[in-house]
Amino acid sequence: MPPDVRGALVRSVSQSAAKPIPTTWVFVRDPHHLRPGSVLLHWEPTPSGGMNVVARLGLASTDVPLATWPDLPGDWTRVVHPTLLETIGLHAALSVATKALHLANHLADF
Repeated sequence: MPPDVRGALVRSVSQSAAKPIPTTWVFVRDPHHLRPGSVLLHWEPTPSGGMNVVARLGLASTDVPLATWPDLPGDWTRVVHPTLLETIGLHAALSVATKALHLANHLADF
């Protein structure tokens, strides 16, 4: 990985943990605010040969820590997959519910 890569940006995840997680490389050290529903994965090697993996979730007004997985061995994508799938799915559902509520409130004003 090039030295200026910060991690990978995840916007969608397959239902199957066996499929690769589609990502976009992030080449900046301090990325601007994440798009709501996006997850930034950042990893660093550990002395034992594993990886410390950290995930941040983009919300409407800020980014928040989502999860930390210390010292993951080998192919750690299957470990982080369930959290990514559930978080991105939950964020999408909440976004739809919020839009529906705003529409209902708007229609109620008529």
